[in-house]
Amino acid sequence: MKKTFRTLIFTTLAISLFMGCSSDESSSTSDSSSTDDPTNQDDDDGDTVTELHAAFAAFNTEATTIYLDGSKVVIETTGLPDHESVYWGEGNSLYREESDVATTPSIMSSNNNAVTISVDATPDLTGNTVDTELNTIGIAVSGASIFNDQEGAGDLDQAAASLDWTGAHIGPGVYHYHLEPVAFTDDDNSLAGILLDGVFLYGRKCFSTGTYPTDLDASGGHTSTTQYTDGAEEYHYHIINEIYSTTGSYLAFAGPFQGY
Repeated sequence: MKKTFRTLIFTTLAISLFMGCSSDESSSTSDSSSTDDPTNQDDDDGDTVTELHAAFAAFNTEATTIYLDGSKVVIETTGLPDHESVYWGEGNSLYREESDVATTPSIMSSNNNAVTISVDATPDLTGNTVDTELNTIGIAVSGASIFNDQEGAGDLDQAAASLDWTGAHIGPGVYHYHLEPVAFTDDDNSLAGILLDGVFLYGRKCFSTGTYPTDLDASGGHTSTTQYTDGAEEYHYHIINEIYSTTGSYLAFAGPFQGY
């Protein structure tokens, strides 16, 4: 009888110890899984953008509203530049007489120039290049649109006579630059604007060297420091230092885009 009683006590203790160990293991597993917070993935992502690029400070705040929306930068603009042009129309304080410009019938005060674009806050430079198309391909620091080297169904030459002193005109619909916008970047390294692929466009000279870059790719881009990168290198475009056709000036951007 005593032997049976001792056996029962031993068995009970063994079961208790086994259950205690099992409970500890379960608790340990539970604690481990509770630290696997999926929200930490965003915190560890080096590409997460939490503030606008410093270059956006150069944009005309009277014409543009710029903000982050997740991984995108949204640029809303009235499309109305902050410099003189014949296209403001007589009577406007920014009207500039340009008798040698074959103006289109439109003036800015009678057109809906408002444009909104959304670009990647961190351009993807690992994909294929993409050709530019007609219409807005970017927004200049002035708030107006940037177009490529095409006008309607043909080359820019057919409309070059209608370009004002800063390489812009109206048609179709909005005031836009085709050529180097000398109102705010004239043979220098000033910021011209941002393009639809999220890559910034600068003037003909490079900030890092003070002269014309010699290592540009087919799009007019390269990687170097700019006045907005605090010593870090960044891929960006330049207006290519080559006279375009019969215009006597330089194309703002022909493409292809590199940042899609």
